[in-house]
Amino acid sequence: MNEGVIGVTVWTEDVERLVTFYRDTLGLKLRGYKEGWANFEWGNLRLNLGLHDRVKGHAQDPYRIMISFGVTDIHHEHRRLGEQGVEFVRPPEQEHWGGWVATFLDPDGNMLQLLQQHL
Repeated sequence: MNEGVIGVTVWTEDVERLVTFYRDTLGLKLRGYKEGWANFEWGNLRLNLGLHDRVKGHAQDPYRIMISFGVTDIHHEHRRLGEQGVEFVRPPEQEHWGGWVATFLDPDGNMLQLLQQHL
């Protein structure tokens, strides 16, 4: 039954605002869009944004789940996103295992992370 993770859905009350952030700020490629639903290419996975009537306002517990985006140059991406007004809650730091991470929030307060694997 388990064939691996094929996608992640982020529910929101404002799909258009998140589409603007994920497409224009983060640079993800939009695959499909219809009212209340968007689908992005995300490597071999799909990242979906969907309207949900039970989701209101900012994430109440943003530390519950974190979406990580692989990057090849975390310092470049940190500067690029910072220039677009993205506020980081954790600047790029090297982890004990050798990789680098930097953490920020999307407009709904969902926790996101840049992850540069150790080379």
